[in-house]
Amino acid sequence: MKHQVPENPAKNRRTTDILTIVTSLLVTLYLTSNLMAVRIIQVGELSLFDAGTIVFPLTYMLGDALTEVWGFQTARKTIILTAICNLILVGFTALGCLLPVPEYQMELAAAYQAIFGFVPRILFASAAAFLGGELINSLVMVRLKEKTQGKHLWVRTIVSSVAGHAFDTTLFVFLAFWGVSPFGELVSMIVVQYLLKVLLEAVAGTPLVYGFVAWLKGRTEG
Repeated sequence: MKHQVPENPAKNRRTTDILTIVTSLLVTLYLTSNLMAVRIIQVGELSLFDAGTIVFPLTYMLGDALTEVWGFQTARKTIILTAICNLILVGFTALGCLLPVPEYQMELAAAYQAIFGFVPRILFASAAAFLGGELINSLVMVRLKEKTQGKHLWVRTIVSSVAGHAFDTTLFVFLAFWGVSPFGELVSMIVVQYLLKVLLEAVAGTPLVYGFVAWLKGRTEG
C-alpha cells in the first residue's frame, strides 16, 4: 500500500503558519482593546467612547480577512478561541485581585484592584458582544460573497461591519457600563462608538483588508 504524500507540504506549512500569525494578532488586538476600554474618553459633558474603540475595529479587519481567505468555519473557530482567551484573562486577573500583598505594596495593589477589579465586567460584556458581533460580521461576509460571486469585497466588508458593529456596540455598552454611567451617556457612547467604528472601517479598515487579503492569498495560494 502506497503512502500518499501531500501535494505541496511546504505550502501547507506556510498556510498554517500564516493562519497562526493572524489568529495571534486577532487575540492580541482584542485583549488590548478590552484592557483599554476601562478608560473612557470624555469631551465636554458627555462620555463619548472608551479608549478600546481605537483598536477594536482592527479585530473586524482581521475577521474579514479570515473569512475571505479561510472561510466561515475557520473564522468561527478563531472567534471562539479569542473569546476563550478573554475568559482566561478574566479568571487570572480576578485571582490576582484576591491574593494577599505585602504592606509596602498596598498602594500598588489598590491601583491594580481599581483597574482589574472592573476588567472582569468589561471582559464578560466584551466576550458576549464580540462573539455575537464577529459571528454576524463573518456570516454576512459569507452570504454576500455568495450573492456577489466573490466580487465587490469593499461592499462585503462595510455591510458586514455595519451589521456586526451595531450588535456589538449596543450590547457591550449596556453590559459594561449600565449602572456606572447615566443613561444619556450610554446612548451617546453607543452612537459615537458605532459611527466611529463604521467610519474607521470604511476609511481605513476596508483598504487594509484589500491589501491584507491580497497578501494572504499570495502567500497561501502561491
